[in-house]
Amino acid sequence: MLSILRHRTYRHLLIAQIVALAGTGLATVALSLLAYDLAGSDASAVLGTALALKMTAYIGIAPVVGALADRIPRRALLVSADLIRAAAALALPFVTQVWQVYALILLLQAASAAFTPTFQATIPDVLPDERDYTRALSLSRLAYDLENLFSPLLAAALLTLVSPSLLFAGTALGFLASGALVLSVLLPRPAPVERTGGLYAKAGFGTRLVLATPRLRALIALDLAVAAGGAMVLVDTVVLVRDTLGRTAGDVSLALGAYGAGSMVVALALPRALDRHRERTLMLPAAFALTAVLTLLALAPVLARLTPAAPPEPLSGAGTDPSAPAWSWPALLAAWLILGAAGSAVSTPAGRLLRRSARAADLPAVFAARFSLTHGCWLLTYPLAGWTAARAGLAASAAVLAGVALVAAVAAVCLWPRADPDALEHVHPELAPGHPHLAGADRCHAHDFRIDSLHPRGVTARSWNGRSAA
Repeated sequence: MLSILRHRTYRHLLIAQIVALAGTGLATVALSLLAYDLAGSDASAVLGTALALKMTAYIGIAPVVGALADRIPRRALLVSADLIRAAAALALPFVTQVWQVYALILLLQAASAAFTPTFQATIPDVLPDERDYTRALSLSRLAYDLENLFSPLLAAALLTLVSPSLLFAGTALGFLASGALVLSVLLPRPAPVERTGGLYAKAGFGTRLVLATPRLRALIALDLAVAAGGAMVLVDTVVLVRDTLGRTAGDVSLALGAYGAGSMVVALALPRALDRHRERTLMLPAAFALTAVLTLLALAPVLARLTPAAPPEPLSGAGTDPSAPAWSWPALLAAWLILGAAGSAVSTPAGRLLRRSARAADLPAVFAARFSLTHGCWLLTYPLAGWTAARAGLAASAAVLAGVALVAAVAAVCLWPRADPDALEHVHPELAPGHPHLAGADRCHAHDFRIDSLHPRGVTARSWNGRSAA
């Protein structure tokens, strides 16, 4: 898998992604500390609003940037986004009012909403071979997981040497280094876009394409299942570990580490698996695995009443809840490991589906649309996990999220045709025999199912432009 690092452009882009993610991780810790300094006991409300602004920026701005991507050179767009993020991070230590935090976070996340889908849409052009691209997706997944695992550790180490406000300087350095790495390579120019209409129509094109393509509709449903499992982990872990199981603060990190470890193991294994199996074969069972784990979590109180409590451990078990069954802690680690693995099995191959479903010219719009729709799923499941747990308990939260994941998984099965061939045979009676799209063939030819100006209709994979695919 590491052989693709011989490709200089991709190597620089991957390192740029890693250092920017490290900067983002530092910013997460620093923002928590800043919120506490400004708001005290209301810090959680400040952070909750900041996360809501983040999701709002991702959902609203990414499609607009995707619509404008063909007008702005990719390298200029990526570097400009990094410079804006660095400037916002450098300004955060100097704020004195909560509203200033919100304004800078909105600016920073708007730049991230421009950077991330553009970056994702660039990689398929840099690595046109599908095997190389698959390995790049796995490395990208690993980069995200390593950021989740090691950025808090890096922040903790730095806090022993510097003041919390200097963490924002580390964030800015990460973004500046990312911009310098992007600037050091030449990026392929995006293919010319033939879409017509105003900005609103162009911004909505990617979403229309995603919703008109069966496998991509299924992908959004799968993203909802991943968001249900991920919200359970990211929102409820601290309460599960500290209150329900009565364990130490360090065990919270271990539980989150198990989630990241599961994701990394699958990301490393997926390239070989995808050489032998189609995405549908791997992704749909993963969604049902998410549902199964969440269902078991919802049933955990019932199972706990049927088993004896853990024996007291006066020497090494300080801080644990003696009423918790002996299996509760290893079971939680196993559950989080499976949730991470199943989420990675869905998220990592997603880029292959997007690439297969759109022309090169439409990739920025499609990646931006999926970025926006996916974060819409998280915007639903984050508060659902938190509010349900606070008002009805963790078991109820797991049950509700299990229901969401089940509905999403069943929808994905229904939306993704079992017969989803690499090429669909279809006809173009409206095109002249010498049209470039036909590439010298007759009006009947075959290629991947795509929605574009020449294929505006496409409700199912078996019906394309009103004709049955052979």
